[in-house]
Amino acid sequence: MASSHKEDVRNKVWQELRKVAYPDSRFHYDFSSFIADFVGSEIAADKLLALPNYRSCTTVFITPDNCLEYLREQTLQAGIKILITTYGIRRGFWLLDPAAIEPARYKYASTLDGLEKVGRPVSLAEIAGLDLQIRFMVTGTGAINHAGIRFGKGHGFFDLEWGMLYSLKAVSQDTMTAAVVHDCQVLNEELHPEMYDTVCNIIATPSRLLRAEAAVQPTCGILWDRLENGMLEDIPPLRELQAIESALR
Repeated sequence: MASSHKEDVRNKVWQELRKVAYPDSRFHYDFSSFIADFVGSEIAADKLLALPNYRSCTTVFITPDNCLEYLREQTLQAGIKILITTYGIRRGFWLLDPAAIEPARYKYASTLDGLEKVGRPVSLAEIAGLDLQIRFMVTGTGAINHAGIRFGKGHGFFDLEWGMLYSLKAVSQDTMTAAVVHDCQVLNEELHPEMYDTVCNIIATPSRLLRAEAAVQPTCGILWDRLENGMLEDIPPLRELQAIESALR
């Protein structure tokens, strides 16, 4: 889809989202800079938490989006480890292990500021060595259609996270991907993903749980020639993966 149309879609959704979104302490209502929390996000998250195949996970990946703070807290309460990235992936991946965190600090650990004080950083080499076998990845997003095709802030961080974890064999085609969004962020129109777009199998909103049965995840890993300018310099795990792949050649 042309980038101009993507921008039109985002702007249309963001106008409605502002009616139900909570402002960010740093970015106010600038939805191009963060994924907003919204009225009813806890209800939407509870729909995921109720899924047997979510609760049976030992480790899940959850993005650091504002709308997923409650999900992260409740996931720790359920005894499930969380792999997470810092904002913009600039300080890489971190692991939140409920067995290593005092239960009284689960709520703090679920915040963007708290995760780096309570969790521990993990390199890609360590993630591969831990054999995490992540069976669920959860993200927020700017907009999504019924087929699970996302339109986020436009930077593609979730696609990078999937690509890196897929390259490490920490995720596979059997890994479920889910988006937690407000109903106003769900689109009816047909959209077409790029070959590297990570499509969501499940869409959780305050009013419903949607399944995109035809969603298929990318198998291309990181397409190095498609990275935005500056990403390789700003995201240390990308440089680590590049070194790992170079060593294997």
